[in-house]
Amino acid sequence: MPHIHEKIDYVADVLVVNNDAVILRMHEKYNMWLAPGGHVELDEDFVEAALREAKEETGLEVKLIGQITDTEDELGRELLIPRFINRHRVSPTHEHISFIYFGTSDTRELNPAEGESTEGMKWFTREELSDPQYGVSKRIQNYAKAALDA
Repeated sequence: MPHIHEKIDYVADVLVVNNDAVILRMHEKYNMWLAPGGHVELDEDFVEAALREAKEETGLEVKLIGQITDTEDELGRELLIPRFINRHRVSPTHEHISFIYFGTSDTRELNPAEGESTEGMKWFTREELSDPQYGVSKRIQNYAKAALDA
C-alpha cells in the first residue's frame, strides 16, 4: 500500500523463525535486508498487518509469539504487544513508525502471493546475520538474533 499520510506512516514487520534460521528479504527500494512487513492499512491493526504482509511476501503461515491477555468483549480485544517499536526516516520528508513482531513457521517452503517473488529472500542462521558478506544492518541483526533467542 502506498503512503497514506504525508509525514509518518505505521508499518508492521514480523521476524519469522524456523528452527535455527530467520527469514529476511532484500528490500528492492531500500537495497537492505529487512523482515517481511509493510504498511498498516486503514482497516487493520498492527497484528493483522504483520500477518498479512508476512503471508503476502513469503506465503508462510506464521504464528506470532508473545503473551496476550485473554480479554475480549463487545467493545474490543487486546492486541499482542510488539517486541520492538522504532521510528525511522525513509526519505527526507517521510518517516515510518515500525511495530516489530516475532513469529514462527513450521516450514521454510516459500510461496508468496501473486506479484511477489522469492528472489532476494534468504533464511539466515545466527552466524550468517553477522557475516559482513551479507551486510545485514546492526538493527536488523539485533532484532533477528532476539527472535532466534525467543
